[in-house]
Amino acid sequence: MDILLIAGLWLDGSAWDDVVPELEALGHRATAVTLPGQGAGTTSATLDDQVATVLAAVDAAAGKPLVVGHSAACTLAWLAADARPERVAGAVLVAGFPWDDGKTYADLFEVTDGVMPFPGWGPFDGPNSADLDERTRQAMATKAIPVPEGVARGVVHLADERRFEVPVTVVCAEFSPAQAREWIDSGDVPELERAKHVDLVDLDSGHWPMFTRPAELARLLADAAAAAEGAGGPRAAEAPQADGASND
Repeated sequence: MDILLIAGLWLDGSAWDDVVPELEALGHRATAVTLPGQGAGTTSATLDDQVATVLAAVDAAAGKPLVVGHSAACTLAWLAADARPERVAGAVLVAGFPWDDGKTYADLFEVTDGVMPFPGWGPFDGPNSADLDERTRQAMATKAIPVPEGVARGVVHLADERRFEVPVTVVCAEFSPAQAREWIDSGDVPELERAKHVDLVDLDSGHWPMFTRPAELARLLADAAAAAEGAGGPRAAEAPQADGASND
């Protein structure tokens, strides 16, 4: 199955460099999507530009791809499910959740000169970054790409309720499946509260498992692909819970 990988804020497609070969070894075709303003294009890129790039990758895939979004890009994966519900085999949300219609995509930190720079590691102290060693932190900070204001402050637009039929897998990294279930059931994640097929799977990592647990993450993505491929469409029932949320 084609698996499209979309990294979160400040990251380009190279964030998936350790995950792609693991997925290929498991028999899948993995593509790290390069987003405008985060590895391609200029600081004038908008959220609409990023959505268009993701949809172009969906349209170019062989068959129905699995769309994987990390952190803030969980919303991009969900926007693909909304725009192409008949073309997306499933959506995997890694360490995050999708925003609902009308929300601002990622207006989380100060915007300076038209971009939202990486704010340093202070805001991510704790479970988010506990498993990152100093070398990885330095490398990530050095490569961090300021996010264009038009992306960070773009408004999410959802329109097709068929998105709720698309199977969803949430990879619970710095939070647990039990926490995720509580948030969904309490209405804090309205899009997943309405989704009909949601699997919650545990991954013992921080917020960036593509750097710290790439092999384990790849296996979970392959499991999600196998479930979607075997179902041939939306699954009949939600899988049992495995045993919380940053959208950066």
